[in-house]
Amino acid sequence: MTDAKQQLIEYISADAVFHGDFTLTSGKKATYYVDMRRVSLDHRVAPLIGQVMIDLIAEVPDIVAVGGMTMGADPIAAAILHQGAARGLTYDAFVVRKEPKDHGRGRQVEGPELEGKRVIVLEDTSTTGGSPLAAIEALEKVGAIIAGVAVVVDRDTGAKERIEAAGYPYYSAIGLGDLGLTP
Repeated sequence: MTDAKQQLIEYISADAVFHGDFTLTSGKKATYYVDMRRVSLDHRVAPLIGQVMIDLIAEVPDIVAVGGMTMGADPIAAAILHQGAARGLTYDAFVVRKEPKDHGRGRQVEGPELEGKRVIVLEDTSTTGGSPLAAIEALEKVGAIIAGVAVVVDRDTGAKERIEAAGYPYYSAIGLGDLGLTP
């Protein structure tokens, strides 16, 4: 395990894991909640997220851009973009809106032109895989080639299986066991 990954696990465990009764975006109930925005928007942690995620996707060839559904994927994409630039990599970032804008250019996918380009769809915390699959649907409409889905924290509640069943590779940086949690 890299130092960056170990530090990231420590920050997530200390600052982003909450215990109690929670309803997740998926509607599922949980006794803990991993609030990644508590750390993904923290100046100390965002660089670690970028480093860990770049290491995670390093072997995926010809990636041009990273991103996913706004809001959870946005800081992850920005961290990868900046840490990638620091390493001499040229990852761009994109944002997928829940719905196309009703003004301006009416776009659902914002950022660089992605037609015919290989992209990684990101998620901060994955439960069912619904958000990445929604992002994939929008990205495929603009002609992007989905090289895989990469998540920071996998809750081990079916997202990997659902995304792989849809035909996409799934990569996760941190599992519940790393955080001392169980599904």
